[in-house]
Amino acid sequence: MPRFPEWLKVKAPQGETVERVKGLIGDLHLHTVCQGACCPNQGECFARGTATFMILGDTCTRNCRFCAVGHGQVSPIDPGEPARVAEAAARLGLKHAVVTSVTRDDLPDGGAGHFAATIAALRERLPGIVIEVLIPDFAGNTDDLRTVVEAGPDILNHNVETVPRLYPEVRPQAVYTRSLDLLRQATAMAGKDRMLTKSGLMVGLGELRDEIVDVMKDLRQVDCDLLTIGQYLSPSSKHHRVIEFVTPDTFRDYGEAGRGLGFRGVASFPLARSSYRADILNAECRMRIAE
Repeated sequence: MPRFPEWLKVKAPQGETVERVKGLIGDLHLHTVCQGACCPNQGECFARGTATFMILGDTCTRNCRFCAVGHGQVSPIDPGEPARVAEAAARLGLKHAVVTSVTRDDLPDGGAGHFAATIAALRERLPGIVIEVLIPDFAGNTDDLRTVVEAGPDILNHNVETVPRLYPEVRPQAVYTRSLDLLRQATAMAGKDRMLTKSGLMVGLGELRDEIVDVMKDLRQVDCDLLTIGQYLSPSSKHHRVIEFVTPDTFRDYGEAGRGLGFRGVASFPLARSSYRADILNAECRMRIAE
């Protein structure tokens, strides 16, 4: 593993709040992508009293070469999970909840109904909460996507992750155009400004600047509102290696390019992640819409 540059080195916050969040997740038998994906921001987010819930188990049916989440034999859906997610959000006092999942290609609806149930549980328990879902591609099934959209999330996120050229080696079971089409369909289903759409990119996998800009243009073509760009960090020697540590100046350049293309909000910095400070990005976007 290459040595991390200074701008990627973080201290792991500890303290009462961090332990309280960990304890709550454990007591309610929930999973977080913070822990499952070995997120470098986990300590900071837990110290803020927030976490990103990962539903549908902790095992994925796909095996993307960038992801630390385990893959293999999956477990049956837990029907009590949506209520426990809502309970956790209430105990943490969340005003903005982010819910993601493993990919469940084994399920007839890809887990869409479970997403809808989780959204409903959050709305019932916390009527004023902002709900952001980070969804898989549902293998391109329009009906499954509609199930989630009609449940009424405030933000629907689906990450394209990388540039099309790198899909075969980074996420071979995904399809770039399918991901773009999902975002396009989601906006059409919900109606413009009723639900924001969002996507994310990792950099440092061997992509070129022009390729990143082309992906931004593709996302704007399907009316994607929000974009996150962060440094890829390899979870282990078995995963795709880091080709480059992208400098903060380059991240600023990407951010300016994205805003110039019309994204309503862009978070572009080394430790940016899909759900990291999602509440702040949403608030900035809503302010721009109000203006």
